[in-house]
Amino acid sequence: MTTSCAQTATPLQRPMRPEDVPAQTADTSAQTESAETSDENDPRYHVVASAPVSNWLEVQIELARRGFSSGSIDGVRGAQSAAAMKAFQRNNQLRETGDLDAATRQVLQLTDAVFTTHIFSAEEYAVLQPVAPTWLEKSQQTALAHASALEMLAERYHATPGLLRRLNPGIDWENILPGVEVQVPALGKFTTTLRPTLIHVRLADRVLQATDESGRIIVHFPVSIAKIVEKRPVGELQVVVVVPNPDYTFDPVNFPESAEGQELGRRLIIPPGPNNPVGVAWIGLNRPGYGIHGTPDPEKVGRTESHGCFRLANWDALALLSIAKVGMRVVVEP
Repeated sequence: MTTSCAQTATPLQRPMRPEDVPAQTADTSAQTESAETSDENDPRYHVVASAPVSNWLEVQIELARRGFSSGSIDGVRGAQSAAAMKAFQRNNQLRETGDLDAATRQVLQLTDAVFTTHIFSAEEYAVLQPVAPTWLEKSQQTALAHASALEMLAERYHATPGLLRRLNPGIDWENILPGVEVQVPALGKFTTTLRPTLIHVRLADRVLQATDESGRIIVHFPVSIAKIVEKRPVGELQVVVVVPNPDYTFDPVNFPESAEGQELGRRLIIPPGPNNPVGVAWIGLNRPGYGIHGTPDPEKVGRTESHGCFRLANWDALALLSIAKVGMRVVVEP
């Protein structure tokens, strides 16, 4: 199909340390006491089920578990985190402030430990490979796999590389070897029993949502849209194909800015993988060349434009792929 456009889950028994939290995070007073406290009887060192979230890192992790993505998790209340919070508040008949206010604290409860431990494996190490710099060289690779352990784990746990560095200050990421234990956000594969009937893209807000018949939001994701206004397909569309792990057709016609493409003058098939231009999922629409897909650059989603398609972080594209069906309506509004 061509398109155009080993883990453990052992909860950590301590709170996040002050040096692990970005300076801009809000309301971290509950977790900023001395990092040297190590009393195992201290209740702060044990995750209590159904405890209210207490800071924006916990907000991002808990919302992601429920299908409300803030993009790459960094612990900072930015525009994408506020939009995810508003979607959650709408579902729960709360005032849509986008803030972690008192009413939201009562509803948004932690459902699991905030962090878990990932043991980097020999199998994961074996599949890492650099991404070639040119389109021709990319087409000759066996796969466009992750280039580094940091990139792999950041994508798997929906985090910015910077967050993983802060959570694991003792790791030499350039020379990481199998067997190293890494502290990561406690996130797994998204699942839901709800049945979406509509995918809704709001171009002005740069968000994509899937809703059920009653209008309840099942998933909420930040999305990149076409840079050129004329290439934004406003109106009603339909899903015509759902493809996991797609390859990609590089067509120089679509990349007039590429000197290499103009010199090649021919199409190339780019192999699948997370660093493929359309990431790990392709949801094709009934407009030739258009689809919803992943990306190798999750931190750019919602902040930079695409050539025409709707671009999601790979983890969000996979979540959408799991619930999208051929024939599903897609409504795009300005």
